[in-house]
Amino acid sequence: MSNACDLNARPQPGRSGLNGFPSIPGYTDAEAEEHAQEVGVVPRPAETRNELDERGAFVRQANSFIQPFGSAPGTLKAEAGRYAIYWAEGCNWSNRPVIARDLLGLQDVIGDTKTTHSGETNKYGHGFGDQPGHRDQATGAYFLSEFYKRGNPDYKGRATTPTFVDIIEKKAVNNDYHRLSNYIEVQFRPFQPADAPDLYPKKFRDVIDEFNDWLFPHVNNGHYRMAFCSSIEAYNEAYADFYESLDKLEQRLATNRFLFGDYVTDADIRFYVTLVRWDTGYYRNIGPTKHRIVDYPNIWGYVRDLYAIPAFAKTTFFPKKPASTDGRLFRDFNSRLAWQVDYQALYATDGARAALSRTPEEKFLRHPAGETAEEYQSEITPSPWNRPDWKDRDPSLPENSPLRADASINPIDLHEAYT
Repeated sequence: MSNACDLNARPQPGRSGLNGFPSIPGYTDAEAEEHAQEVGVVPRPAETRNELDERGAFVRQANSFIQPFGSAPGTLKAEAGRYAIYWAEGCNWSNRPVIARDLLGLQDVIGDTKTTHSGETNKYGHGFGDQPGHRDQATGAYFLSEFYKRGNPDYKGRATTPTFVDIIEKKAVNNDYHRLSNYIEVQFRPFQPADAPDLYPKKFRDVIDEFNDWLFPHVNNGHYRMAFCSSIEAYNEAYADFYESLDKLEQRLATNRFLFGDYVTDADIRFYVTLVRWDTGYYRNIGPTKHRIVDYPNIWGYVRDLYAIPAFAKTTFFPKKPASTDGRLFRDFNSRLAWQVDYQALYATDGARAALSRTPEEKFLRHPAGETAEEYQSEITPSPWNRPDWKDRDPSLPENSPLRADASINPIDLHEAYT
């Protein structure tokens, strides 16, 4: 069973594995089984068996490694060279902290390692099939789940990307993708260059958190709610929710260059990573689509405006030519044609979005002169989507993701507040 984050995994050479996912050349299930026995990991739990409620709706597992970064007792300490982000190319959740890290110039402070499927069927989840010996060169691990076992020997859930790994102790310390980018933005501020952008302005963190916590069930997880559900009722519910949300955000972006006005914030990173996968991969898992992303003029221009930023382009992986089509008469669009599309030209911005900004040449808010790292730092609010009760994580309940203003409206003006 594939990882939830791997549904749009970048094709790699080799024959097709379980459910059509590409396998790693020479990495057999027998080898994966041998490694699993050696290090004592168990098969990866399946979303479709463990994360469906009585209605057949997909209710994603809560993150379990949620110890925050900070300066208070019991928090993780931001250190240079101690942590690495373990991520997957096709995983929208794990691309987010990588984009934030790169925008903030922290590549030499926080490392990163990409994972792949393990074996032919990915029975044991995220592995390191593209590294020598199919083993992580930094830690010696065969599977991402090894870090989870070291971090909590009693952990029973899925090992997911992104995971912040303490590469000195070789254990998972945080897999809370709801807040990981915020920790990078705030707690790693002392390591950022003086001119690093302000992606998470202190004055508006509560508003950005509120929006991000709304965006998660309605947009970011919308694809998975359609892809993993087992009833038509749950599917129709998620389908309507996703497209109604896009309609609202299309309206919002008619007068705002980015979600909160003139400058890129943490929320834009989260919206982008879902949008950029929809027309190239996600659509294959949900049945007929109501609209393509290119059919939303404002959203489509917004995606291209962000793609023009190198940190966003770096984590965007377009379809590649498959190694084999298995001689099938009917083949999907991606295996026949998508790899022939000139995506670089398609995603090139025409510059029109700049006209919505009062600072058209500047996409980022900068920190006020003289502001110290200590002044910028604050405690990060826990995510409501890590609550233990399933009902509290039910994405169909409006009370689980309240907004002070309709999503079609930008409630703040970053430009006015910081000039």
